[in-house]
Amino acid sequence: MTYLIAFIIIALLAVIAVQIGKVSELAASVRGEEEVAEQNNNRTGFFLVVFMVGFLAFCVISAYYYKDVMLGYGPWESSSEHGKDLDYLFNVTLVFTGIVFIITHVLLFWYAYKYRQQKGRKAVFLVHDTKLELIWTAIPAIVMAYLVANGLVVWNNVTAELGPDDQYIEIEATGYQFAWDLRHPGADGKLGTKDFRLINVANNAIGMDWTDPKSQDDILYSGSDKIVLPVDTTVRVRITSKDVLHNFYLPHFRVKMDAVPGLPTYFIFKPTKTTAQMRQELRAYPEWNVPADPTDPEGPKRWEDFQYELACAELCGIGHYSMRRIIEIVERPEYEVWLASQKATYPSTVRGQDFDPLKDKLLLDFEIGARSRELDNMSTSIWSKVKQGDRSTIDSLTLDEITIRLKNVFFETGSANLNEASYFELDHIAGLLGKYPQINLEVSGHTDSTGDPVANKALSLERAQAVYNRLVNKSVSASRLNVSGYGQEKPVDSNETEDGRTNNRRTELKVISK
Repeated sequence: MTYLIAFIIIALLAVIAVQIGKVSELAASVRGEEEVAEQNNNRTGFFLVVFMVGFLAFCVISAYYYKDVMLGYGPWESSSEHGKDLDYLFNVTLVFTGIVFIITHVLLFWYAYKYRQQKGRKAVFLVHDTKLELIWTAIPAIVMAYLVANGLVVWNNVTAELGPDDQYIEIEATGYQFAWDLRHPGADGKLGTKDFRLINVANNAIGMDWTDPKSQDDILYSGSDKIVLPVDTTVRVRITSKDVLHNFYLPHFRVKMDAVPGLPTYFIFKPTKTTAQMRQELRAYPEWNVPADPTDPEGPKRWEDFQYELACAELCGIGHYSMRRIIEIVERPEYEVWLASQKATYPSTVRGQDFDPLKDKLLLDFEIGARSRELDNMSTSIWSKVKQGDRSTIDSLTLDEITIRLKNVFFETGSANLNEASYFELDHIAGLLGKYPQINLEVSGHTDSTGDPVANKALSLERAQAVYNRLVNKSVSASRLNVSGYGQEKPVDSNETEDGRTNNRRTELKVISK
């Protein structure tokens, strides 16, 4: 019914327009063609001038009215260091193009009025005016050269090459329909290599080369994770695509770059406002003090719900909208806490699996580094507990407080022969014991319940003796070490499962006196 009424209205308007035309023709025939034409010209010229004034006024007023929702104005000043230069460049461009816009529209409509057809007026035909040609060629050329030069300066700041001495964080974004695979470097601060030939949808979405040590501590974000970055820190974003053209766009930071299949791109930026700071700035604007959800008047306000965002600015398909991701800018200490809570992809999902190309290697560099830090912390903690006390103080501590369980000491099955991969941990512990010469320890060996208890006890003693020998060879005084083999007598886990039996097969160092 609505469509029928709309059709009838349009038909009636068409009939009215035809009738008005017929009335105009009739009036012209009565009053004379020339008189009617002159009246029409005068009327058209007048209304064109009126339209010009109204149109330009509308442009200025609407721009002022909507300034608080335009990037670069009101609350939307840039949240990045280089963004201020970009906003300045936009404003300079706006001034020049605005001047041209106003002048051309004024001349367009004023000339339509001034040079309208009138009795006794004859048009003048100018074949050529060299001076005029030079003016309207030279002025735009000078303005364009100035804008381009400034634009190149800003562009060079966004795509500057960073050297090894520069302090920055590098992350990687790989676009695909319709999401981003985002990668963050681990403790080494470096992104590992990748190869499209290694891509496996099930276990290696972006083709990371796990044999590259730099890849082994990299962090891959899941599809819903926030991108967390520290404020006042240079960030380099490496950008690529797995399928079609995408675009990595951070509007609040004034950076935008295409993600091109087979052609990595990048940009750099430095955030200058945390998410919390930006929310407080928005709080000062009335339009941001309304409920974020109109259906929940008691819910959070719009400023409380604000988030920086990543958007794909390329029309990459019907699911284009789902590539939006949240970016959270935080203070450096908060960032460090977040980074420490993230799990590297390789050790958490790849290490030891059938598809792990390094599954036959007992220890990798990143595992050695992590274990070294862990042992350092453990030794400091133990020493802080026992250094002020006597034997009774040590006896009052729990086993966990005074025991170091050796994680990377490997023996051949049924043997007390140390694997060379064990040397790292034992040598590191020998170095730590050199720092605390007052501590005496028990080196104890343990087995699971598989096999003969007597044989297990003998094996555990032999293994403890092998650890003792390595420590003594590394300059730890033999008088500081006692050796014990407990076999299966002191399990720490169930012997009914393989994991439990693995935990029970262990070698430990326990503080026994000071």
